[in-house]
Amino acid sequence: MIDISESVMQFLLAFVVVGPLLGALAALLPAPPGLKGKSPEQAVLRHGVTVTGAVLIAAIALALGFDHDHPSRMQATTDISWIPALDVRIHLGIDGISLPLVVLTALLTFLSALYAYFHMPAGPGPKAFVALLLVLESGTLATFAVLDLLLFFLAFETVLVPMYFLIARWGGAGRQAAAWRFILYTLLGSVVMLLGLLLIGLRAGTFDMVALATDNGRSLTASVQVVAVLAIGIGLAVKTPMWPLHSWLPDAHTAAPTVGSVLLAGVLLKMGTYGFVRILLPITPHGFHTFAPYLAAFAVVGIVYGSLACLSLARAGARGDLKRLVAYSSVGHMGFVLLGIATATPTGVNGALFANIAHGLITGLLFFLVGALKDRTGTTDLDTLAEETGAALYGRAPRLGGLLAFGAVASLGLPGLGGFWGEMLSMFGAFRPAAGLSRPAFLTFLSIAAFGTLLTAAYLLVVVRRVCMGAVPQDAPALPDVRPYEFAAWTPLVALTVVAGLWPKVLLGLTDPAVQQLLAGGTR
Repeated sequence: MIDISESVMQFLLAFVVVGPLLGALAALLPAPPGLKGKSPEQAVLRHGVTVTGAVLIAAIALALGFDHDHPSRMQATTDISWIPALDVRIHLGIDGISLPLVVLTALLTFLSALYAYFHMPAGPGPKAFVALLLVLESGTLATFAVLDLLLFFLAFETVLVPMYFLIARWGGAGRQAAAWRFILYTLLGSVVMLLGLLLIGLRAGTFDMVALATDNGRSLTASVQVVAVLAIGIGLAVKTPMWPLHSWLPDAHTAAPTVGSVLLAGVLLKMGTYGFVRILLPITPHGFHTFAPYLAAFAVVGIVYGSLACLSLARAGARGDLKRLVAYSSVGHMGFVLLGIATATPTGVNGALFANIAHGLITGLLFFLVGALKDRTGTTDLDTLAEETGAALYGRAPRLGGLLAFGAVASLGLPGLGGFWGEMLSMFGAFRPAAGLSRPAFLTFLSIAAFGTLLTAAYLLVVVRRVCMGAVPQDAPALPDVRPYEFAAWTPLVALTVVAGLWPKVLLGLTDPAVQQLLAGGTR
């Protein structure tokens, strides 16, 4: 830890939230200030890399200056009155729960901007692309940093518009329909969520999330909590996405450009699960416990459903799309996150938060790799890759094949890699759920989730066998291996996946004290 004054920490957090928004405005100027390139298009792409790089540096500085001895305490806080009549405040702060998500968002956005600089997706000019990417980053970072319910909702909604246009304007086949389904699903869920947030704020007399968490539901009646959890939970479940509210996800991922898929899976899905932990668990504990068994049931159905869908796509003759398969895998992986949260135990919630970060790293890497494979072969159809094109990546592009195999075994939860700890801790939490929750029911959920891990291993190993293995056809064209800019964009994700697997204390040391205090009744 580096000793950084509180005022500097406040500035860093404010810059992390507002900086990308200012950068988006600058990107729309005739020429981004202070940057030159061989063309205006290259200059604006360089501007995107510069702004996201500066935000990443600020996020790392926040992590270095964070008081790791007191991760349960809100740090770098700013608290300014905004709408006094409703007690709505511009309240920012980070603790051990939100800090890893802030750093993950800044990292993935920077890597996406770097990747787009060398490989801009086909579509309109880069000015709008860079501006939308930065607005998306600002909204996501704000979601993890704000401590007011109405500001949380505004930040939560901010990301919808840029993601819609990234899919609709720079996506692939079926992009218009996928973009409309994405925004309609999420907007309808958000309308219901807003009603729940307003119900909590008006009944409790404040929208301040810290004050509400400290109150721990004492100012809300049991019926109010139940209604609020149902309304807010629907909106969060759509964004997570929880089965059966997930149907927008595969189409959105399949149609989105590579960087859109990376950010959608690596960052945006975490906004839903973060809301469960930050809002519902501490603010409406009675209502959450009422719905926890149902949340766990939907979670384990999602685990099995997502895995079976992937297994169906992976088998020969199914005309399965590799990008769609990775998208469906997110339904299963986020099911483990929801299962951990539903246990309402420190072990389960810590597992959920760990799985959140691991999923962002691993699935972000997988979408980068699938995008690179499509650039080289012109397809993500598994049958075409395995038979007509003869991908045989180990023989034709060994580094690319090795990275795809690494991403697959990390995603299936191989011990020693980041995907292992989150799923294991979530299931440990289900083994002994919080007091008041039915242990036999959660043991049943645990058994179903364990079966889901076997299905996960099955479809991922099938994918590796079909895409990476096999003899290289004699007439197969040259297949470029990992390019330097791809190596730069993917190496941090590989390294962090290994570090998270071998040294889980780095993350759990941050989240556990904050989770313990959150479940005990608040945060300071």
